[in-house]
Formats: sequence, C-alpha cells, structure tokens
Amino acid sequence: MKGYEKYERSYFLPPECTYDWVKKDYIDKAPLWCSVDLRDGNQALIEPMSLEEKLDFFKMLVDIGFKEIEVGFPAASETEFNFTRALIERDMIPDDVTIHVLTQAREHIIKKTFKALEGAPRAVVHLYNSTSVAQREQVFKKSKEEIKQLAVDGAILLRDLAAETDGNFRFQYSPESFSGTEVDYAVDVCNAVLDVWQPKADNKAIINIPTTVENAMPHVFATQIEYINKHLKYRDGVVLCLHPHNDRGCGVATSELGVLAGAEEIEGTLFGNGERTGNVDIVTLAMNLYSHGVDPQLDFSNMPEIREKYETFTRMKVGERQPYAGDLVFSAFSGSHQDAISKGMAWREEKKLDKWTVPYLPIDPKDVGRTYEADVIRINSQSGKGGVAYILKQSFGINVPQQMREQVGYMVKQVSDEEHKELSPEWVHSIFTDNYVDFHPYFTIPECHFKQVNGIFAEAVILHNDSTRKVDANGNGRLDAVSNIIKQYFDISFELTVYEEHALSHGSSSKAMAYVGITVDGSMFWGAGVDEDIIKASIGALVVAVNHYLATKADSHVKDERYIAMLNFIQANYKTVSLADMAAQFNLTEPYISKYIKEKSGKTFGELVTNAKMKKARTLLRNSITTVENIAIEAGYQNVEHFNRQFKKLYGMTPLEYRNSSTK
Repeated sequence: MKGYEKYERSYFLPPECTYDWVKKDYIDKAPLWCSVDLRDGNQALIEPMSLEEKLDFFKMLVDIGFKEIEVGFPAASETEFNFTRALIERDMIPDDVTIHVLTQAREHIIKKTFKALEGAPRAVVHLYNSTSVAQREQVFKKSKEEIKQLAVDGAILLRDLAAETDGNFRFQYSPESFSGTEVDYAVDVCNAVLDVWQPKADNKAIINIPTTVENAMPHVFATQIEYINKHLKYRDGVVLCLHPHNDRGCGVATSELGVLAGAEEIEGTLFGNGERTGNVDIVTLAMNLYSHGVDPQLDFSNMPEIREKYETFTRMKVGERQPYAGDLVFSAFSGSHQDAISKGMAWREEKKLDKWTVPYLPIDPKDVGRTYEADVIRINSQSGKGGVAYILKQSFGINVPQQMREQVGYMVKQVSDEEHKELSPEWVHSIFTDNYVDFHPYFTIPECHFKQVNGIFAEAVILHNDSTRKVDANGNGRLDAVSNIIKQYFDISFELTVYEEHALSHGSSSKAMAYVGITVDGSMFWGAGVDEDIIKASIGALVVAVNHYLATKADSHVKDERYIAMLNFIQANYKTVSLADMAAQFNLTEPYISKYIKEKSGKTFGELVTNAKMKKARTLLRNSITTVENIAIEAGYQNVEHFNRQFKKLYGMTPLEYRNSSTK
C-alpha cells in the first residue's frame, strides 16, 4: 500500500524501562470504574442526548453499579450545565456515587464549572491541558515550561475555588494527548500539579493518563504506565487512572496491561462508544474479569435490557459480534461446535459441576440474561446432528435417539440449504414433526385392540388407499403384534431394531414420546409418535417408520426428493403459497402438482396448506402468550373469526380451549 513512508512511530518510551508487569499473568481484583458515557460518549454521538435521556442514562449507570460517573463538561453548553444542576437539585446522586466534570485549564471555564457544581455532595473536578509535542509546537506554540505552568495555574484555581464553593470536591488532572508526550515530561507536569494539591491517603487526587489517540502497542503503553506509577509524587494519595481510546483497536489490551503495570482506575464507556474508533469498552473489560472468576463490581446480568436502553439513548447499535453483548456472540452454527457444546452441557449436568468448562462458551450465557435455546445453538445449513438434537430437546423436550440423529440432522440441514435461511426452533420442530410424526403417505392405524391369547393378540384397523380393513395377528408383545399385522398386510419383512421412549418434558406432562427404527436390507427407517398412551405413541412411531420404507419401495428416489421439496416449500411459504407458486417453483403444471400431491400424501394441496397453517397456530398457542388475533395473522388468516371456525372444525375446540388444555 502506497504512502506508508509518511508515517513513523510517534510514541516515547520512558527514560528507563522496567518490566515488572510482565511477571503478572492475571488481574486479581476489579479496578475502580468511571463511566464517561455521558460526556466523552455523548460528545461522540451524531445527535447528542437530551437532558431527560441523560438523566435516564445516569440512572441506568447507577443501577449497573458505577460509583464514579463523568456527567459532562458544564462549561461547554447549556444542556451540559443544566444536566449537572439537575442531578444536584433533584437529589439524584446516591450517597456512594461521585460525579465527575471536565474542564480545560482556562480561568473562565473553571469558574463556570464550579458554578455548575454548587451544592454537589461529592464531585471530582477534572482538569486537563494538552502536553504532546505536536500540540505544543503546532497549536499552542509554547515551551515545555509554559505548558506546565498552564497546568499549575489551573490546579491553583481549582484549589482556591473549591475552598470558596459549597460542595465536597476532589481533583483530577490529565496530561491530554499523553500518547504523543515524552513520558518523563508528562510525569514532571503531573507532579507539579500534585505539588499544588498535596493529596493525602484520606483525600486522594486522581492522575489520569489518556491515550488520546492510541499510537503504541499495548506492551509499550504498559511500560510507560509502570514508569509513571513508580515516579509519581504523593503516591499514597494518588489514584492512577487510565483513559484509553481505541484507534489501533487495542483499547481492551491497553487497559488490562495498564492495570498490571499499576493503574487503579479505568475510564471508559459501555460498548466502547467514543470519538473516532471509540473509548475502551467497559463491558468487555468487566466481563473479561468475570470470566476469570473475579467479581467486576458491575452488574451486567441483564445484558439484553442494558443494550436495548443504550441503543435507545444513544441511537447507536451494538454489533452482532460485540463481545459478551452482541446477538451472535454465543451462537454456534457449525456442526462440530454445536456437538461439542451439547456434549459439554450434558457433561456439566451429569457431573454436577460448579465450575464452567463448556467448550466454545467462555461464560455461561445465562449469566448475562441469554438463553441456550435462542442464543447458543442456531440452525442453518452448517449445523450438525448435535445442534438439531439439542434444539429439539431444549425447546420441545424431544430426546432424539443417538442412532436417529444423523438422519434428522441431515434432513433439517437440507431444508436450510434449499431455503438459504436460518431455521427457528419452531421450524426445526415442524420439520421433525412433518417427517417423523405426521408422515403417513400410504397408511395409518386409527384403531387397535389387544387381548392376551397365546402372547398378545392384536386386531388393528388399517386405513390405506381411502379404504379400511381389519387385520389381526399375534406377537410377543403389543408392538410386536402390530408389527406382524403390518408385515402381513403389506407382505413385507423388516426387523424392529430400535425402540426408545420417554416422557415429554415440555407441554403436557402426561404425554410420552416413542421412537422406532426398523431395518430392511441394511437400511434404517425411523418414526416417532406422541400420545398420552405410550402404546398409541409406539404404534404411531412404527407406522411412520414403515411409511418411510414403503415410500422408497413404491417410488423412485427422485420423486421422493421432489415430494419432500414440495412439502418444505409449502411449510416455508404457508401464509401465501398457491398452486401457481408451486407450478412456477417446480416447473410443473398446476393439475399435475395437484394430482401428484394427492397421490403422495392422500391429501389435497389445500389440506396440506391448512395443516401447515394450523401447525404454526398450535405451536404458538402451546409455546407463547401471543393473542389469538396475532396468532391468526401469523398463521396466514386475516380474519380471526374464520380462523376460530376452521380451528374448531379440525380439532373440536376453540384456539383458547386448545391453549388451556395444552398447558394443563
């Protein structure tokens, strides 16, 4: 890239470099935190916050746990001045919170600042002037001594006005543009200011080191801070504070290494809002401590709410990959990642572990108000069997057998790949239900009775090709007897290889899930059933498994894929899909599609669309508190009365009655 020759390193190493900080590998306690969202963050906004927005933001910062909050630059504007006065006059500053205000080292600005602070219960007056080579030479055209004298004069005025003004005040000084200042000169200026204030351990001053424009690698900054830490006067009476910016994208690293080097306080903003590339992100810093088992002294347990308020106040957006807070930071789409997370969660539950060790998740998402179901395992074409199984178990209580998971995962991935979309948990559940619970293109067994005669005698009604027939057979058990009935009726042979069952942990506690895998010529076919009666659930699972086998026997592989693709298209577009849409999608005529669907499913196109709509409605009725009117719209019905009538016609009860029955 051309033009690099005009740049050079513009930082200064200290006169002597010690590297004691390198020997430390972790931070063992939280630094003091000072939020500068309401000043530094606010001035970086395209549209600065209003007075009421700043007041609400202040309340949020207090709730999070900030004890020091920079509230503004009172001399900069009437809004800033009035905000400071509002906090004081409305008695909004808690007893354990100190407000900070900023002022340049200029007499009229300092005087107006103290006027804004009259009656403040606790306030830090933050004085600054620029000390860098570039600012001294290009902006102020002053010598080192003249720049230092500006700082000293400002410090004297702060001291004198604080004694004359009603309130409780402490002082802070920043050698602004430190990143371009000789380190020993910056220390000299800071010590000259401290000589004026003469701070003590019971009334500390703050020396703040700002990386105004970040220009050095983090280890260089740590070395600078270590020098300052060892050469400040009145050290027991000084809090060494950092104000990192993020021009090089190193704000977090700069802060952490700076704390290792002796800094005791960090100034920053929520989510890193600030001029140019921003200030250091306090959320990330605090949560990094949290992930190492250190109490950050800030509460981010409801991160979604904090983020929502922040975005409302600032009109800024938190990025999807923003550490700890973004929409996707805990999300796993990769099949291998999903499988590892799923197994890690199972291991944690099985071993009853106290410590968090789940792969790919640095912290427990629940600790910041996120959920495993919606935030961690996300399903798309990159997902694997483990992720799909996890979603079905966590969201719907469906514990898919291990041997069945690969097939289910492949089917779900195929839908996502064809639709080019992420699949919601409800969509994954719908795919599973369509293919393993409600898959009956050839036959069903609506009725079955048993007697104990020479084992178990079963008599079943088989509905096949729009006609019914009673068939009976014996078996070692009930499912074996029904299996023999099916073999006899269709003149087929299969082995009942896998049978599993469990109580359905979501929804009605009285329902059970059953899974059946049958083997024919080395191929496995699966079905699932759900019912309050475990025998009915088992028969349902067996019937679906055999239907899958019959589908491969009766039709070509290409036709089967086409039929599944049609079902998926209907499922994805159930609100508006028409036969004309189907014809355009699959390059077939409408009459052919209508006949093809009827032959394959035993249902008309309209019935399949209605089934898809009602499946969505039933899912929402079971799993949400959304109103029936909104559910009708979501299910593709513009008229709620029509929706209610059709629902009652199909299920013998109104949507509300269904909701009440499914939650008992």
